[in-house]
This record gives sequence, C-alpha cells and structure tokens, in this order.
Amino acid sequence: MPTLPGSLTLVKGIKPQPLVSLANFTSWRVGGPAEWFASPSSVEELQTLIAWAYEQKMPCRVIGAGSNLLINDAGLPGLSLCMRKLQGSDLDPKTGIVEALAGEPIPNLSKRAAKAGLHGLEWAVGIPGTVGGAAVMNAGAQGGCTADWLESVQVIDLNGEGPFELSRQELDYAYRQSLLQEKTLVVLSARFRLDPGHDHKELNQITHKNLTHRTTTQPYQLPSCGSVFRNPEPLKAGRLIEALGLKGHRIGGAEVSPIHANFIVNIGGATAADINQMITLIQQRVQTAHGVMLHPEVKRLGFEATA
Repeated sequence: MPTLPGSLTLVKGIKPQPLVSLANFTSWRVGGPAEWFASPSSVEELQTLIAWAYEQKMPCRVIGAGSNLLINDAGLPGLSLCMRKLQGSDLDPKTGIVEALAGEPIPNLSKRAAKAGLHGLEWAVGIPGTVGGAAVMNAGAQGGCTADWLESVQVIDLNGEGPFELSRQELDYAYRQSLLQEKTLVVLSARFRLDPGHDHKELNQITHKNLTHRTTTQPYQLPSCGSVFRNPEPLKAGRLIEALGLKGHRIGGAEVSPIHANFIVNIGGATAADINQMITLIQQRVQTAHGVMLHPEVKRLGFEATA
C-alpha cells in the first residue's frame, strides 16, 4: 500500500485514500484502482486537494460522476477526484438565474427548474451526469444542449491558479465539445440563465415525457456510459452501427445493446479492455463500410491516445 507523500492540510478531516477501486465510481462498473482517491464535499476541500497534488507533482484528474468515462483495468496513477459529494444549487424563479455546484446531478437540476417554472433544462432530465460534466462535454439531448443555457462557469486550474470565471463565449462550445476538454481546468460551479415564468405543470409534463422516451428507447437496466459515439451529423452513429448487424455483438462481458446500437452495456463481468476493444471494432467496421470515422463521446483514461 502506498504511503501518503508529503503533508496535506486537512479540511474537515478529508484525506486521500490509497488504492480505491474506480469501478465503484463509474457507470460502466469497470476500471482499476486509483493510486490516491478523494471525494471532496466543498469547493474548499477540492481546492486543497488540487493544491496538494500539485505540490507533490503527481497527476490529478476529476472523474465527476463517472458516467462518461472508461478507466483502464490497470487503474490510474496520482490523485483521482470524485465530485459526487460536491452538490448544491440555487434557483431564482424571477430572474431565471440558476447557480449549481459541479457535482450536482443534472437530472435533479432539470426537475427543480421545471418545478420552479424555469424553461431550458427539460432535455437534461435523463442524462446520467453532473453539472460539471455537462459543462465540459456540452451534454445534450432532445434537441437541447448545455451551451444553449449556460452563462458562465467558475473553474480552477490543476496548477492551482484560480478560481476564475469563464463566460459561455470563452468556452468555444461546439457539438459535444468545449475549451474545457483541452485545458487543465476543473469546473467548480456553473451559472445558467433560464427562461422564467412558465407553467410548472406543463414543464413537468415535458420533463416526464422526455424521461419516459429515454428510458424506453435506451438500455437503462444495464451499466453503460450512455451514448458511446458522437453523431457524425447529419448521420446518426446508432443507425450506422445497427446497419452492420452489430446489435447484440459481444466481446467478453461487453455487448452492443440490442435496444440502441450506440450503447455498449456491461452484461456482467466486463472489463475495460473488453469495452475498449468493442469501441475499436465498431470504429473499424463503420469506417470500412461507410467511410465514416466515429469519434467517442466517452473519455478513456489510462489508455494510449486514441481517436
């Protein structure tokens, strides 16, 4: 077991834990151990942990809610930070301003906004991620996306600089892309400007309809990361994969979902290697048959650089 290097100024007793299995913190339920692991419950704790990792010159990464990650079976060096405890939000029904911490589940925020008569996040009710992850990935569904309503984010650099604010314009948003994917920045919180004054009953009906659609057309019963590949607009990744007869194809415990071909599910006992091999196989088959290279939405950690 590794020994905790250096000294850490404890905040409310928080201390990194050694060799924690990351499979327990990803929606695919796969992945090896983190050399060091911590789950901060406040911005102050998060800043302290990032500063500690920087002082120790060790790698540091945020895994959020683990809903859009594939982590190598060998695990990850350095410090891995889970944001699930960094929750909290404040909604103003009059102005439409919504402030949320990075670990706040985006479906919860969607439901709260609808109840407050705030239009703008109905599309997010079925997305299995956090506010921070949505801001980084420009998450979207049902014709809506994060960039449509996000006003700014508070971030800190992994080198300890910050916190500072970045506006939506500075984030260079595009389809499932943002500046945050290219920089060593960690989202602390986000501000949305929603449209106030709507009938909360009508918004609740829309969010319920959106959630029902997602749960009946996508494989929510088995561990997955959601959609694996970005849609090569105007084409749809799921349809390209389905056209090749890959629904139900298995590698080890990884399966292309029979319900939706852009989902790879863990049917039991899957490894990260199984899933990564399936991703590569799909890319190769689609490129050969359709001349299209599919690019994953999912972020792969601990693997060699891949498309």
